[in-house]
Amino acid sequence: MKANAFTLVEILIVVIIIGILAAIVIPQFSSAAMESQEAMMMENLRVMRTQISIYRAQHDGMAPGYKGANLSEQNFIDQLTKFTDQNGNVDESKSDVFRYGPYLSVIPENPLTKASAVQVIQNADDMPAEPTGGNEIGWIYKAAEIDFRANSVGNDLSGESYYEY
Repeated sequence: MKANAFTLVEILIVVIIIGILAAIVIPQFSSAAMESQEAMMMENLRVMRTQISIYRAQHDGMAPGYKGANLSEQNFIDQLTKFTDQNGNVDESKSDVFRYGPYLSVIPENPLTKASAVQVIQNADDMPAEPTGGNEIGWIYKAAEIDFRANSVGNDLSGESYYEY
């Protein structure tokens, strides 16, 4: 009489086959996750650049970030997330004077650094030739050149620098 059970060899063969399949499939999932982050970064950059352009169009060519001669991250965030008047002054509520915006509800985060902080480059300073690195700053912005970039070191899956997106 023969028993109806798997032998140790049969079980080992099945486990080895499952291991080989897992080794083939898992890298494809990690690649998909990276592709998703890259697509999200490109979309966030597109949204930010579009909203900066709309702000400039409605404020006679003035880029967000300025309050008088003062250029700062807080001015940039406030002017894009709150209501503004023609001169870029901000208010929490819409009125006849503060009739522009808000352009964004929040500054999006950089999906690679998980940070939404913006390093604002002053007019007299050069835009960095490469990202500053670190995870505390998500974006780099120079209002004088209307240049908004991801503060991310490295290249995407096709070899393009994140900083050059």
